Amino acid sequence: MTQRMQDLAAEIVRLQGEFDREIEQRRRALGWALKEQIGEFEHGIAAQHRKLRMTFVKYFGGTSWPIVLTSPVIYSLIVPMVILDAWVSAYQAICFRAYKIPRVKRRDYIAFDRSKLKYLNVIESLNCAFCAYANGVVAYVREVSSRTEQYWCPIKHAVKITDPHRRYYGFLEYGDAEGYRARLKAFRDRLGTESPPTAADRDA
Repeated sequence: MTQRMQDLAAEIVRLQGEFDREIEQRRRALGWALKEQIGEFEHGIAAQHRKLRMTFVKYFGGTSWPIVLTSPVIYSLIVPMVILDAWVSAYQAICFRAYKIPRVKRRDYIAFDRSKLKYLNVIESLNCAFCAYANGVVAYVREVSSRTEQYWCPIKHAVKITDPHRRYYGFLEYGDAEGYRARLKAFRDRLGTESPPTAADRDA
């Protein structure tokens, strides 16, 4: 790894820390804090939120017909999502145990905390729950598949991949045959300690 690459990696870590601090400041400005993985608002702010809750009449009055007509199509996605969720959970329960790969904690990816927002009516809360589940399942499946890829094929693609998973950056370069043969076991062993590879690891 070149010095420039090391500097960029360090800058990414620094910016992530700065970004996290900005998020915490924004939380305080909005009057809420995270307690035991649950967002809690100050009493006065929660009361203000209730006043902003939209009635059903006003909500549906401002909803266009295309949205109403396509809603069943959107919610029909829950069926394949539940099947995918169950299938991937069974897959990692069987295969990850055989490969000695730590299983992905599903609860770390699927959260239904938006129901506590008092400014959402029942329909809006239902919409948020659907989105939380669908996106959570996708993120959960992505992590399971990324661990699988690290175990079987930790090699970058020849073409540029849009928004690859976090483990991808530490994978071997395309065409590095010697590296693949020499380091495949190391990639698998690293999974056993649940420490995903970084770009710095590739040239170690």
